[in-house]
Amino acid sequence: MTQDEMKKAAAIKALDYVEADTIVGVGTGSTVNHFIDALATIKDKIVGAVSSSEASTQRLKSYGIEVFDLNNVDGIDVYVDGADEVNAHMHMIKGGGAALTREKIVAAVAKTFVCIADDTKQVPVLGRFPLPVEVIPMARSYVARELVKLGGDPSYRTGVVTDNGNVILDVHNLEIIDPIALENSINAIVGVVTNGLFANRAANVLIIGSNEGAKIIK
Repeated sequence: MTQDEMKKAAAIKALDYVEADTIVGVGTGSTVNHFIDALATIKDKIVGAVSSSEASTQRLKSYGIEVFDLNNVDGIDVYVDGADEVNAHMHMIKGGGAALTREKIVAAVAKTFVCIADDTKQVPVLGRFPLPVEVIPMARSYVARELVKLGGDPSYRTGVVTDNGNVILDVHNLEIIDPIALENSINAIVGVVTNGLFANRAANVLIIGSNEGAKIIK
């Protein structure tokens, strides 16, 4: 299988967690695009979706799937999203597509978080993938200095503005031994909206696409 075929296999398997007559939380990224394509095949069975990005919203709407504002939804049974890295504890780094804040919000609301990824995303220790941090624009330089104190090497993601109107700092050269502690430390820096560590809210289910097909880890 190619990497894209592995992503597709994981995405299709995630349909097993979508129940009829529910609103589905939908993430962002190349693997999630495969999930949206698959979700379209059962769109008449669901009420609609809550989306974590403008890009996913447009893809959902192109299939005729109704997209709800999260403020108008009491709850979400399942949220399906990808990961840039995931460890054995289902802690993740997300935000390569700069949608981390909305992704984290939707994940917080959902009863079950299903992470879909190909097997190249599995790592023993998080940090090889640069950790995205969403920052209020006026605080960019200050936050960068604080991230250096935490042992990181932050770089400004030039030309990228999030759906919330903020900027992204990508933090390189981290070996993240305690993801929960680092997530909390970075979020405590004034000017940080949130960071791409999903450790306080880890995945409940991990679906990995591999040469053998999709395998489920709980």
